[in-house]
Amino acid sequence: MSTFNPDKLSVEYRDSVTATAPIIPRYYTLTHSDTTAELFLTIGYHYAWDKINSMRDEVLGEWRTDGSHFHYQVYLYIDQGEYNLQVAAKRNEIFRRELPLALTAIRYGDRFLFNAYPTLDHAPIIVTFTSAYPQFARHENWATFQDYSI
Repeated sequence: MSTFNPDKLSVEYRDSVTATAPIIPRYYTLTHSDTTAELFLTIGYHYAWDKINSMRDEVLGEWRTDGSHFHYQVYLYIDQGEYNLQVAAKRNEIFRRELPLALTAIRYGDRFLFNAYPTLDHAPIIVTFTSAYPQFARHENWATFQDYSI
């Protein structure tokens, strides 16, 4: 896993979303630059589809509730638009290796929301790996944001 560097993270709020409101709807799009290792977090009422490139290596997330408890839902696209088992296996490996960095970046980038609502640090993080291959398509619990706080 790469080490998170706060100086390499840029945060953009869209759609009148602020640093502390609302919790729902609040959609996160995390992208990066392979050449500079910079991370770009966009937070808004919708995903930042304009920031997503053909590599499809973004991390999408949103807050959800069952009525009384929050959880954070993450979506990862494993197949990259082509159906190749070896490519999917490699992308799955990379996503799993780099996801702790991504979750740390999201937690840090939206730290003002977490400061305003400390219970969000204890909300479960549910990750959906989307793939045409059953061995990669799954839902997993990735602990809580408390585990990704710096």
